[in-house]
Amino acid sequence: MDTRRTGISALLGAALLLGALAARANDTPADPWEGFNRRVFAFNEFMDRTLLEPVASGYQAVTPGFVDVGVSNFFANLGEVPSFVNHVLQGRVADAGLDAGRFAVNTTLGIAGLFDVASRMGIQQKSTDFGVTLGRWGVDPGPYLVLPLLGPCTVRDGVGRGGDWFLTPVNHVDDDTARWSLRALDTVDTRADLFATEELITGDRYAFLRNLYLKRRVFLIDDGPAEADFDDDFDEDFDP
Repeated sequence: MDTRRTGISALLGAALLLGALAARANDTPADPWEGFNRRVFAFNEFMDRTLLEPVASGYQAVTPGFVDVGVSNFFANLGEVPSFVNHVLQGRVADAGLDAGRFAVNTTLGIAGLFDVASRMGIQQKSTDFGVTLGRWGVDPGPYLVLPLLGPCTVRDGVGRGGDWFLTPVNHVDDDTARWSLRALDTVDTRADLFATEELITGDRYAFLRNLYLKRRVFLIDDGPAEADFDDDFDEDFDP
């Protein structure tokens, strides 16, 4: 196991240990480690404000709109690979077929995924991940957890992120410079895309994002049967 994988495992293990040590009762059963989580959340917010947000703002300012969309499409296309594997593991062959079809069309006709031709052809995107796979296998989510730099998850989804890390093509690029450059570009591009939604967050920012994350994960694992309920709860979160 190389040093990068060891570092990721150590980070997750340390976060779980610290979360266990910081466990305390509160009014949210899904978030028994709220004290620890809020401290990590504050750290992540500080890093975002002082480092990532200014870089993302500069990226957005100098990047033409069509280039920004192309970058987002490129990484979304690579995301079809772990999504395909997870749909197979979930036994959802039709959804896996959509992933494979989108990847084939966008990689070829879409010029390495820079253009989302598949969506224009009516091939629906239905992304999933290993955390959802574990949930559909019956694995309990465990407590809510905020990881340093990586953000919100549950214990189950934190483990799932490790699985998705191995399935993501960028992480297997041999050249270190190219691999880290692609990771950095993906991170900055994703952060820039979030600017448009930040003004919708109201009230306690930590609680808002926690509740929204947990509801969204339940929605994904249930595969959408409770879509109306999710929409209602989502609207409540945006209610001032």
